[in-house]
Amino acid sequence: MSQATAIIVGASSLLSREIAKQLADQGVELALLAQNPDSLKEFADSLPTKAELFPLQIEQPQAIISTINEVWQQMGGAHLLLVNTGLNSYDAALPWQPEQDMITVNVQGYAAICNTAFNLFREQGYGQLAAINSIAGLRGGPSVAYHASKAFATNYLEGLSMHAQRLKLPITITDIQLGLLDKAAMQKSKLWLSPPGEVASQIIKAMQKAKRKVYVTKRWRLVAWLTKLLPEFIYNTRHWKTKAERQAEKAAKKAN
Repeated sequence: MSQATAIIVGASSLLSREIAKQLADQGVELALLAQNPDSLKEFADSLPTKAELFPLQIEQPQAIISTINEVWQQMGGAHLLLVNTGLNSYDAALPWQPEQDMITVNVQGYAAICNTAFNLFREQGYGQLAAINSIAGLRGGPSVAYHASKAFATNYLEGLSMHAQRLKLPITITDIQLGLLDKAAMQKSKLWLSPPGEVASQIIKAMQKAKRKVYVTKRWRLVAWLTKLLPEFIYNTRHWKTKAERQAEKAAKKAN
């Protein structure tokens, strides 16, 4: 394969589309897998390189395996497969159905994708498997299944990397640890929330450098380090307050 090719699994998010755009600008041909591929048709047509669209049934692991194999055969292989899938929700009552859905998508679906990609790269003789994960997997959290599933995702990638080393296979495994961007967006934190273009650029550079693990953006490395060090009684009570909450607290203190 002389033409650089990449498969993006979970291509409908803003971040995935920005990564796809930057890769296409570098001349990479793409296969984009999304739950609603029709919604990406206009975007795919706007890219400067070939971009094929395929359906993604993320809640059905066996269907995912069949689709990836089909895409692989149609493309004649690939240099890179990037996984950007995940389900998150929070309900203080902890009903089982959302927990089960997160486990199905974030554990079973994710593992099916990574396992299939690894074996295809093994047969091909080379390749790079990269996955966008989260520092939420460093500790447990209020979204119980989500935090646990992200820990699984990171450990699964590490296991694949170790397996590639044992077999002396030229397969690069890259774990992309995103910061808590949803929380930063909710808090409107300019310090911790970076533009999608910058996030995508750092991810692509890390993949091109064949990094084993990278924190994106780089400043989240500090948060990850502190998260691992905090004792549970502090970690369990931490809270990012909104600007309105902070102002209300100041007003209450002045009133007292």
